[in-house]
Amino acid sequence: MNRRSILASIIGLALSGAAIFHTPALADSSLKVGVSAGPYGDILREAAKLAEKDGLRVEVIEFSDWNQPNAALDAGEIDLNAFQHKPYLDNQIKARGYKLVALDKAISVPGGIWSAKVKSLADLPEGARLGIPNDPTNGTRGLFLFQQAGVIKLDPAAGTNASVLDITENPKNVTFVELDAAQLPRSLDDLDASFVSNNYAHLAGLKREDALITEGTDSVWAIIFAARDDRQNDPNIKKYITLYRSEPIRAFIEQKFEGSILPAF
Repeated sequence: MNRRSILASIIGLALSGAAIFHTPALADSSLKVGVSAGPYGDILREAAKLAEKDGLRVEVIEFSDWNQPNAALDAGEIDLNAFQHKPYLDNQIKARGYKLVALDKAISVPGGIWSAKVKSLADLPEGARLGIPNDPTNGTRGLFLFQQAGVIKLDPAAGTNASVLDITENPKNVTFVELDAAQLPRSLDDLDASFVSNNYAHLAGLKREDALITEGTDSVWAIIFAARDDRQNDPNIKKYITLYRSEPIRAFIEQKFEGSILPAF
């Protein structure tokens, strides 16, 4: 074999070796991000467009069952999720033993109380029936807002684990009806008032300005990113969250949702 042939062989081997070592890096430059069905996914997909330009492929996977995004994350079926607030995550970790951690805040989705029967919560009748979500942490969230409105008082010791059993004062003897969060907008025809988180309010066409009372944007109920504890420092996860929490995504949220969903960064 002459010198030119030997040189060509060496270059060929070097290139094939580079291809072998480069392929896994390309395969690793991807993420699967879980989210509940609804408008949150629109924001994640907008951030995915930015990520793709930066060499990171992101697939957004929607789940109709709120229990599934954390189960899939813990099982390693997805890499990241963004659909829940920290009290909900803490409750899931305690109840199911998930090895998950909260990362940065994503958005604020201020919930509110709507009614088709009264103009003010002060006008609630004796024995009013009020709707709240049937999952523990969002149920607490609804109770907190009814407390803020002066309808009930809760035992402070219960904190973000408060349930209807922790009501210490109930001057109008109201009854709380616990329903699936997605059903609460439709409950307004039957109940005197209901707490509705803003993602479901948005889907149902409920306007924030028509709510009897709404949460503040700095509450503990902001939506967060969550990852497995052994992946929290993954560079691709960090890159995607940074792109999500950028000015282009802030502008997208503010323009598309007009205050019903707010950036939490």
